[in-house]
Amino acid sequence: MDNKKLLTPLELKVMNILWKLKEAFVKQILEEWDEEPKPAYNTVSTTVRILEEKGYISHKAFGRTHQYFAKMSKMSYQKKLMGNVLENAFSGSVKNLVSALLDTGSISDKEIKEIEELIQKDSEDN
Repeated sequence: MDNKKLLTPLELKVMNILWKLKEAFVKQILEEWDEEPKPAYNTVSTTVRILEEKGYISHKAFGRTHQYFAKMSKMSYQKKLMGNVLENAFSGSVKNLVSALLDTGSISDKEIKEIEELIQKDSEDN
């Protein structure tokens, strides 16, 4: 799965819905869409086919209709995405990544404490 390309924003939106629903027909994906205007049925249908070609999802056939499900977990994709960001935007430097997050002010004190606890637990396990 490492050779899969990263998702476009539209593909990621569809994947987030599939991860939430576990399996869905295109109609159900549209019903779950929380932004207006909703995309056209054909747009979502095409996006689902592209995701299947990329290997992110698969389907079960029910006559001429298909029920789709994710082949890659959300956590696996998040790890892939963060690895890509780390390598391409921060030249592999975790320190620079964390520094950028701290500089944006997007991390709360509570989250910093939770991260410290994760690091501490990880170092104790190793």
